[in-house]
Amino acid sequence: MKDSERFFDRDLSWLAFDRRVLEEARNEAHPALERLRFLSISARNLDEFFMVRLAGLKAQQLAEQSEPSGKAGSLSEQLEEIAGEAERLSCDQQQAWAELRVELSRAGVAVLGEEELDPEAGEWLAAYFLKEIFPVLTPQAIDPVHPFPFIPNKGIALILEFDRPSDGAHARELLMLPSSLPRFIRIPGETAQYVAIENVVRRHLSELFPGYKLLAHGAFRIIRDSDVDVEEEGQELVPFFQKAMKRRRRGRVVKLELESGMPDRLSEVARLGLSAADAVMSEVPGLLGLDGLERVVDEDWPDLKFPSYAPRFPEPIAEHRGDYFAAIRASDILVHHPYETFEVVVEFLKQAAADPDVIAIKQTIYRAGKQSAIIRALIDAAEAGKSVTVVIELKARFDEEQNLFWGKALEEAGAQVVYGFIKYKTHAKAAMVVRREPDGHRTYCHLGTGNYNPVSARVYTDLSFFTADPRAGRDVAQLFDYITAYIEPHGLETLTLAPLGLRQELVKLIDAEIANARLGRPAAIWAKLNALVDKPLIEKLYEASAAGVQIDLVVRGICCLRPGVPELSENIRVKSIVGRFLEHGRSWAFANGEQLPGGNALLFISSADWMPRNLDRRVEYMLRIENPAARAQILDQVLLANLCDNEQSWRLLAAGRYERIEPKPDDRFNVHSYFMAHPSLSGPPASKQRAEPLPPVAHRLVADVDPPLE
Repeated sequence: MKDSERFFDRDLSWLAFDRRVLEEARNEAHPALERLRFLSISARNLDEFFMVRLAGLKAQQLAEQSEPSGKAGSLSEQLEEIAGEAERLSCDQQQAWAELRVELSRAGVAVLGEEELDPEAGEWLAAYFLKEIFPVLTPQAIDPVHPFPFIPNKGIALILEFDRPSDGAHARELLMLPSSLPRFIRIPGETAQYVAIENVVRRHLSELFPGYKLLAHGAFRIIRDSDVDVEEEGQELVPFFQKAMKRRRRGRVVKLELESGMPDRLSEVARLGLSAADAVMSEVPGLLGLDGLERVVDEDWPDLKFPSYAPRFPEPIAEHRGDYFAAIRASDILVHHPYETFEVVVEFLKQAAADPDVIAIKQTIYRAGKQSAIIRALIDAAEAGKSVTVVIELKARFDEEQNLFWGKALEEAGAQVVYGFIKYKTHAKAAMVVRREPDGHRTYCHLGTGNYNPVSARVYTDLSFFTADPRAGRDVAQLFDYITAYIEPHGLETLTLAPLGLRQELVKLIDAEIANARLGRPAAIWAKLNALVDKPLIEKLYEASAAGVQIDLVVRGICCLRPGVPELSENIRVKSIVGRFLEHGRSWAFANGEQLPGGNALLFISSADWMPRNLDRRVEYMLRIENPAARAQILDQVLLANLCDNEQSWRLLAAGRYERIEPKPDDRFNVHSYFMAHPSLSGPPASKQRAEPLPPVAHRLVADVDPPLE
């Protein structure tokens, strides 16, 4: 079989995930504003696809075309297919917006066009324009004397064509809509009425251009190449990224979105002025910048959103009255976010910063957010005189500037800040606290599958593992030594690291299942991932399927593995869950000679997806889970519940299409609803709140689903 028959295209798979997100905007089971949120997320994801993936492919195409061999033919065909699918997705987003706009209006939330305003609203808006908008706008003539102005990434602008009756002059003007202005303006009143900023400006052009007669107009929006790549050894990372952020702002235009109905002569002015001859051109039949609808979602309309949910506090820590060190000394603790609060991670570090017996803290930071209690705790610890080492990853896409800011703040507080490798990203999420105790120094570790970002932790499902196991302490110390001093670890007892052996260890684990299958023993693999792209690992899974290993994968986003193909992958099932929370945690189990979920299974959590970049070009960890309560929580709850969800799951078919799973009335199971309603298995056995494993229906739902063929 050709590669195209064995593997799905990763870019088309990315767009397929974005389409699944869009389908939730059409899911009538969700409240109206939550559907709008899914639409804005889908639009934001599509923007990122152009900024990163399509921009990279375009750059590759231009480089190949400049070679004497001119070998870019197949890439051009690939780009045409990808751009075509992206355009179809964009049109479907606009259709979803048209449908949602009507429904929201019925619910009392209206996004109005400039012609839909009543006189009272128009009067208020006129006063608002003169006071809040007019002083910020700067019209600019488009003529040989005035070069075409710079438009930032995701910027929206108006092109206007006028006659001036007083002297017969003809003029073209460009009006950039500054990002400092709100994308949607709410008109006061009992009902929620919003107007897009471009429509407000258009409504009041006479104030901006008195004495001019408007002949034609149109709005456009651009997407720029926003990728930053560090390839050369020996570069100083901080100065490089300070310059790279400036270059990114002026990245090549890769997509030009034109408002439907814009005259060709004006769209040509935009295309030439932006040097966008090679950009993807897209005519938008509705609203430019659907990602901006998040502004409407953020309003306080609880009746139009999911019921509020307060995460639980983990019982093992509560039983020790918030003494994190005592709780972790007593037993390893696994915390399931967002169902159990991320504040336990923040408080763990706050307690470490305030504890006079803590002598050292080491922490990795990939994405911490703009308002970070984690960073504040580390600053407090450094200012208190503790030894604080923070590994900050500058190559965290779109968080580079924020991470530069945090690095400077930490250094000023006295922390030792390390920016990691040139050629690798540090993606492992790890913290260690060294504490002076009566029997000597003890190391407390936190290893997570998600970022140290309290904001995203409220909507991302992730796992946090706390331990005082000396083996883990030694391993995590070696992880930090590897990042800060390039000292390769040796004799690791609980961790496996990328790029130093994680790929090889995964292959060994799969090979062991293959050997068990060939000996007639139970053989199975369960894995929960965000993406599955790595071809050698997929080939190994195909080999396992052919040997009779039953493989069940929950892959939220990109999946290049083709499941359910006879004699290739007939024993592999793949599903994707898209719902209220973003599935983000990575965990996997290998049967090890018993049926899953079984007590003999080899069980792991990880910071890594199964992609070449995670296995070969990032510092990642995989942690073996041995604690009985944590094992039960992952195997009998997290993995099993994900596999048996049938209310918000999509099945990947052999032909590449995702099909929404339709549950039977008596077998409905929603993984997010279940975990919001049921305490985890991490509670101590004596606890009255202790949860039971999933009901028998869950096991049946997993066992009874046949691999899909198409």
